Amino acid sequence: MSVLLLALVAGAVVGLALGALGGGGSVLAVPALIHLLDFTPAAATTASLMIVTATSATALFSHATSGHVRWKTGALFAAAGILPAVAAATLAAHLPEAVLTTAFAAIAGLAALAMLRKPSADQKPRPPRPTRAAGAGAGLGAVTGFLGVGGGFLAVPTLISVLGLRMRAAVGTSLLVITVNSLAALVARTDGSTPLDWAVVAPFTGAATLGAWDGKRLATKLSGSALQRAFAVVLLAVAACMLADAVT
Repeated sequence: MSVLLLALVAGAVVGLALGALGGGGSVLAVPALIHLLDFTPAAATTASLMIVTATSATALFSHATSGHVRWKTGALFAAAGILPAVAAATLAAHLPEAVLTTAFAAIAGLAALAMLRKPSADQKPRPPRPTRAAGAGAGLGAVTGFLGVGGGFLAVPTLISVLGLRMRAAVGTSLLVITVNSLAALVARTDGSTPLDWAVVAPFTGAATLGAWDGKRLATKLSGSALQRAFAVVLLAVAACMLADAVT
């Protein structure tokens, strides 16, 4: 299979995940860029942030038109994570790649298990507290910068378990968080020291953007609990793959 076709297929899958699940874009994009498209881990994380920033912004618009974005909660959550994201991205540049890969796998696995243990995502929501939103947002921002991911794979479980949003609202709101956090982490990483293959990154991003619209349509056909289980299964699979890569 040609590199261009691989980039288009992988991009479509990433966009579908972001549009339907409100996260999972980076945890799918990073392994795809490394294992399918021969990017280095450093180049893959930078390229992933670019791809996810563009794709999540597109998906955010789609979900916002359906009223599934909690703007005040999401804005506070995202704003609290900007500085931690930049600081953590700076720290990550000085750590071994194996450490980052192992941390990536561990956090994804823990988030998946938390999602599987939660009651139905259609449960009655409770009003989120501003202090909780800010604290959770700061923690997520740090993880975003440290691992070079958009953070949606953690934002959705956090918005459900800590802030009490329903699954559909968590999906839409997480896209706002991903867009802001990815952009902040990208600014911290884009220093020109990591060259990118734009012949791969550009079609990957285009396919992901289109896939996000299809993901939004898919999400409307599934229940919140079904989306939550699907999200957890994707996370477990990615965590297993990344952990295997770190120990081999």
